[in-house]
Amino acid sequence: MPELPEVETTRRGLEPRLLGKTVGTVEIRDRRLRWPVPEDLDARLAGKTLRSITRRGKYLLFDFGGLFQLVHLGMSGSLRFAGKGEPATVHDHVDWLFEGGETLRLRDPRRFGAVLLTDDPENHPLLAHLGPEPLTGDFNAEHLYKACRGRRTAIKNLIMDSRIVVGVGNIYASESLFRAGIRPGRAAGRLTRAECAKLASAIKTTLQNAVNAGGSSLRDYVAADGEPGYFQSHTKVYDRAGLPCKVCGTPIKKLASGQRSTFYCPVCQK
Repeated sequence: MPELPEVETTRRGLEPRLLGKTVGTVEIRDRRLRWPVPEDLDARLAGKTLRSITRRGKYLLFDFGGLFQLVHLGMSGSLRFAGKGEPATVHDHVDWLFEGGETLRLRDPRRFGAVLLTDDPENHPLLAHLGPEPLTGDFNAEHLYKACRGRRTAIKNLIMDSRIVVGVGNIYASESLFRAGIRPGRAAGRLTRAECAKLASAIKTTLQNAVNAGGSSLRDYVAADGEPGYFQSHTKVYDRAGLPCKVCGTPIKKLASGQRSTFYCPVCQK
């Protein structure tokens, strides 16, 4: 599933080619995403100029002058630029044709993504409950320490809770906990203030490194230019069960929790 680094990589790829461009028309081939694509999407966007593209958690917000288009990539979606005359496939559900020739195309094989419109993004039901952005000052050691107090839930599950902090997906949670030297199954309430400081810093570093690497391409994700991310080639524990830890040489262990796999070093993480 595209997480914060993948969505941020997408945003950075779209921005220089689309800002200031005006929508000519929107072609909808299949409205059946996680929520139906608005029937009036074309009517409301045609003739409007794109002012900015921002990100909130895993959501992209396209500002068309007070009217915001909210896009979520779901489990398998991607936004890519289509070449001139490039035919759409069965999984290409929406095209935005901008004046000047750029065509932005949403591909979503599983149709778990979303394309919605709102004039009040801060209070939109999908965004209003979200926690702080991890790469900003709003997410820090004190915030994490307070969120952990009295919590018996595993620390990995807590940092993947978007109400606590947005964008820490499964790969990045495992990698951040390794960097901080904390076992993923430890009860959040047992972390000390110093450990929370290490973990908050590790989350920031891990996510920033992933953004710099263009995200992780484990299944369907590619950036707007069609290039895959390569963060997965730098992971220390994720998807390395049985392989030697890159720090101490101990075999990496794997735990199954729900439908997610958790990877950790039994020596480096306490």
